[in-house]
This record gives sequence, structure tokens and C-alpha cells, in this order.
Amino acid sequence: MNAFWLCFVPLFVAVDAIGVLPLFVSLTEGINKAGVKAIIVQSIITASVVALVFLAFGPSLLRFLGISLPDFMIAGGILLLAISLSDLLTGEKRLRQTDPESLGAVPIGVPLITGPAVLTTCILLADIHGKPLTSLAVVVNIILAGLIFSYSDSITNFLGRTGTKTISKIASMLLAAIAVMLIRRGIIDLLPLAQ
Repeated sequence: MNAFWLCFVPLFVAVDAIGVLPLFVSLTEGINKAGVKAIIVQSIITASVVALVFLAFGPSLLRFLGISLPDFMIAGGILLLAISLSDLLTGEKRLRQTDPESLGAVPIGVPLITGPAVLTTCILLADIHGKPLTSLAVVVNIILAGLIFSYSDSITNFLGRTGTKTISKIASMLLAAIAVMLIRRGIIDLLPLAQ
């Protein structure tokens, strides 16, 4: 059970459902409750499928390309650090355009729920804790994000704009710390290979 939480927590931080919540609210503004519910279901299915497919075939793709796990840890750590610093410094998660027909799949399911941070974290956790546990943790986190979106009105009213932003900043800070840890571990793992 302890291993599950070791998978769950980094993925919870990577998904950052509370941080994405204001953007979800603005994207679904003016859509009726039935429409929002359909969007949430679509986003959960899309995000889960993309994460599980990448988890299943991502490592094989890396091996095919000759990328070692330490290489991926360093690259993934740098990517996560860039994402977290962008969120910390700019303040808002940005999006260019949206199509109402596929709103749940793109951009909410991918890349807002299952984005680079989640995919990178999945691969790294799978190597440490195994694919079954990582798969369970990522699906639980995606469903949890869907639940958070379902209660978006209540949560935003309770936390307020400032509270939502504060939680998002804390999550980004944790993501930055995880990124530094991944870079450090990647470098340590690469050192014996370089000798």
C-alpha cells in the first residue's frame, strides 16, 4: 500500500487538478450541466487511454530510440522543471484555441489532465514501482481530477480565486522539487555508465 502512495502523490502533483480548475471553469462557461458532465466523462476516458497507452508502449519506444532510463530521467526532469517554473512565474496555464465538439478530449483530457508532466512521471514511476501500480495510480488520479471538475462551482466558491491560485503554486513548487530529484537521480545513474 505504501508503494501505491509513492506512485499516487507524484502523479497527483503532476495532474494538478486544482491548478487546472480555473481553466476548466473558463472553458466550460455557458455550457449546461449535462454538457459539462459529458465533457468530464470524455476528458477522463481520453486522459486515461493516452496515459495507459504511453505507459504500455513508451518504454519500448525509448529502447528503440536508444534512450536509457537515466537519459529520460534527466530530460523528463528538465521538462517538468520548465513546466513548473512556467506555472510559478507566469501565474496562468495558457491555452490557444478550443473546439467545443472535442473540448473534453482536447484540451481538457490532453494536455491539461494528461500532459507532458503526467506522461514523464508515469514512465519514471513504472520503472521504480512497476506498470500495474503506476497504471492504477494514474487512473485514480485522473478520476479524482474528474470529480474535482464535477464540483468545480463549489470548490471555486470555497477556495476563491486566490485560494485556487495558491494551491496551484504549491503544486508547481512540489513539481519543481520532483523535477530536481529526477535530474539528480539521472545524473547519479549516468555516472557509472560514463566510466
